Amino acid sequence: MQTSRAHEVGKYLVTPMTKLTDSGQYAASVSVRRGMHDRVFRLVRRFDDAARAARYALAQGRLLVLNNQLA
Repeated sequence: MQTSRAHEVGKYLVTPMTKLTDSGQYAASVSVRRGMHDRVFRLVRRFDDAARAARYALAQGRLLVLNNQLA
């Protein structure tokens, strides 16, 4: 699992993560942290390279925070 640089979004810290799967594609996950609480979301979509997977994970994490979908 590779972790990319974390980004602050309001009171949250959003960190995209990628993992090379057995099929040779990259899976994307995102960690959304506030204080001591951390939630990790595994995303369904697969990618041909890690950078695209990380950008997608970051965008999805930002949307979760900005659309207040963490409750």
